Amino acid sequence: MTVTVVPLELEMFESLPSHTRRCVFWEMDRDEPDGFESGIVDRRSTAEHESEFDKEAWISGLLLEWGTCGQVAFESSTGRVVGSALYAPPGLVPRARRFPTAPVGSDAVLLSAVSTEPGFEEISVTLIDAVVSDIVRRGVRAIEAFGFSGSREPLERDLVGLMLGNGIDTDACLECLMQTNLLIDSGFETVAADLYLPRLRLELDEGLGWKSAVERALEKLVVEAAADLSGAPTPVG
Repeated sequence: MTVTVVPLELEMFESLPSHTRRCVFWEMDRDEPDGFESGIVDRRSTAEHESEFDKEAWISGLLLEWGTCGQVAFESSTGRVVGSALYAPPGLVPRARRFPTAPVGSDAVLLSAVSTEPGFEEISVTLIDAVVSDIVRRGVRAIEAFGFSGSREPLERDLVGLMLGNGIDTDACLECLMQTNLLIDSGFETVAADLYLPRLRLELDEGLGWKSAVERALEKLVVEAAADLSGAPTPVG
């Protein structure tokens, strides 16, 4: 099984799995009368927690205003989408304000969701790595995410549903939350503890910032090796 991860483009929207394409748990807050502040989403369909129109509008607006906001995993042999990760400035993710461990740091990008199709759960880390690579290149200091540390027992589902606001089906809610252990395994650290919904952070200027330095060093070595072979002087800098 070979999987390729590429940045999300609007043309890929129709290929996304149904839940990813339709769920607006993160992107809309039904209890906010004006929608989210940037006006990217036209709140014409708020009766349900699923709206393919609003999800596409949110992604389209982000791509235009902010740039890449997702990573998509394709199964190479079939071209089928088997996973995705979505991320954005926290001010453009209305549901984030509902979490008991909010707000997200102003210097961070919010990783809102990582989802995979059955049988492809192991690519979650690969998707997060792709997000990190993109954010590092863009010079952002950190990535934050809300984890879910509970279970799918009815009492805990109901409790989490109450925490995050009315009108959202708790099963759909949990489907949109990342397991805390996945984030910890990917290098995130808890910065705001909670029994069920901790907020975690991955610093990009410490621990992962070295990747850029290594890449620059390797590029310099390649240039020097090419210069040695050609006899030309090595560029400085």
